[in-house]
Amino acid sequence: MVIGIPTEILPEERRVAAIPDMVRRYRQQGFDVIVQAGAGAGIFKTDQDYEEAGARIRPGAAEIFAEADIVLKVKEPVFNDELQKHEAALLKPGATLITFLHPAAPASLPMVEMLRDRNITAFTMDGIPRISRAQQMDALTSMSSITGYKSVLIAADHLPKFVPMVGTAIGTIRPSKFLVIGAGVVGLQAIATAKRLGGQVSVVDIREDARREAESVGAKVVGFDVPSDLAVGAGGYAQSLPVDWLEKERALIAPLVAQADAIILSALVPGERAPILVTEEMVGQMKPGSVIIDVSIDQGGNCAITEAGKVAYREGVCLCGVKNIPGQLPVDASWLYATNICNYVENLYKQGAGQPDFEDEIVRSTLVTRDGKIHHAGTLKAMGLA
Repeated sequence: MVIGIPTEILPEERRVAAIPDMVRRYRQQGFDVIVQAGAGAGIFKTDQDYEEAGARIRPGAAEIFAEADIVLKVKEPVFNDELQKHEAALLKPGATLITFLHPAAPASLPMVEMLRDRNITAFTMDGIPRISRAQQMDALTSMSSITGYKSVLIAADHLPKFVPMVGTAIGTIRPSKFLVIGAGVVGLQAIATAKRLGGQVSVVDIREDARREAESVGAKVVGFDVPSDLAVGAGGYAQSLPVDWLEKERALIAPLVAQADAIILSALVPGERAPILVTEEMVGQMKPGSVIIDVSIDQGGNCAITEAGKVAYREGVCLCGVKNIPGQLPVDASWLYATNICNYVENLYKQGAGQPDFEDEIVRSTLVTRDGKIHHAGTLKAMGLA
């Protein structure tokens, strides 16, 4: 079987799904590997580096998609302007795709339907379950660590003021107020980074354990109590709140949003659309010059008016919907992701190349499309088909 590694084409995306060391591992597992020319340029790896690892170089994306039985990507398929074709349409019928699909996000649904209709077997790396056996494959956690760190730096770059308290000859400049909504891996890293920069940090999370962890890294907890059976789902992740409780959470958040200088939105429900926690009305109450970094945008976003993939301004408030924040730290991000996905492929084909184990718990959790059907529960829910 042939594994294909195309160049990522999202704007400013410099990551690659396989580094040369992982190519060697795929070869040892019995796969042939083809890599698009220049795919590793963003992490300073040359075509020669890949060839020395055992890969064959192909000149363009069309050749990769046409030849590969398994395509490994970092981000979801998008429209290829150069080829005037969607990447989902470039996959040969019956091929396998493994990447971050974020299949339940509204923007992803047409793409998932294309994969279904082309009989693509698609797996999403954001569906890895939180079990000990899957830790070495957990790309979402790997990328979340980078996202949390970088999101605060992006916020600091957009803020029109200092982050730390600064003393001057004519008085003291107060520190910027950061509000972190969602204290998972992204949120905890964001808290730690904002504290290191000297920001004043508050955090909201519906889970008691997450609030306790946030407090341990220096945040002021301003969350509200939700019964654990409503707040916590499988593996300790947050789960979707009933509508009445979601309204209560928005009511609590509203005054905190109005006071914040920078907000990091990272509240996610695994496999489902991100809950809308910051409404358009709340944004209108924010101070001009404030910043929202909506890192949950891959799953639809926590802010009602964030535009996916764009940085926009609404009444002086910066709304950042950049979709590939880890792509801004491509060297470390690619090493982490390439290792995670290689471990995933090894588990998927543990019975041998060409023999995927569809009974494996990890495989079942990540399966999106197969045999012309959509299997992903969160996607079916988003489509109203659950």
